[in-house]
Amino acid sequence: MMRTTLTLEPDLAARLRSLATERGVSFKEIVNATLRRGLTDPAAEPEPYRVPTYPMGVRAGVDLDKALQLAGELEDAELVRKLELRK
Repeated sequence: MMRTTLTLEPDLAARLRSLATERGVSFKEIVNATLRRGLTDPAAEPEPYRVPTYPMGVRAGVDLDKALQLAGELEDAELVRKLELRK
């Protein structure tokens, strides 16, 4: 057995004290049980988040890496067309 000093954030200490009271065990026992479960439980390590992908129905030859540039060029072309209509 090893003796050490552990600094806990107040909210964690309160939750651990509450658990110890509920289960009728000492604070030391609940800290050890919680650490043991956290270190051995595979569910403690969440799976990486995966973003679902969907087909966008883009035509062949359209490079979406430059989509913002293309949008800007189309917007510029529309502004030029509107300005030419005012002449």
